[in-house]
Amino acid sequence: MASMVVIATTAVPDHLRGALSRWTLEVTPGIFVGTVSARVRDQLWEATSAVVGDGAALLVHPAANEQGFTLRTAGTRRRHPTDYDGLTLIRMTAQPRTPEVLNH
Repeated sequence: MASMVVIATTAVPDHLRGALSRWTLEVTPGIFVGTVSARVRDQLWEATSAVVGDGAALLVHPAANEQGFTLRTAGTRRRHPTDYDGLTLIRMTAQPRTPEVLNH
């Protein structure tokens, strides 16, 4: 059964954006929305996480849990989904400090 998915990308290769737009709509730069089967969703995510490189990607899709959805992430992100008693919450990590910031 097909369900809606959202894939958010940041700084990913152009060929990945092209591949994602074959199955979904890029509603705003880096945000892809579509209705696909679980098999297609998993294959899109495999391709995305394999080439994300220095960028980042997030997949949101329906799930049989309290929130009604689940998250998958790939790449380096400041926001990390964390399970807290069955609920997914977002944990923020500190932004890395650079020598310029430390001197001022």
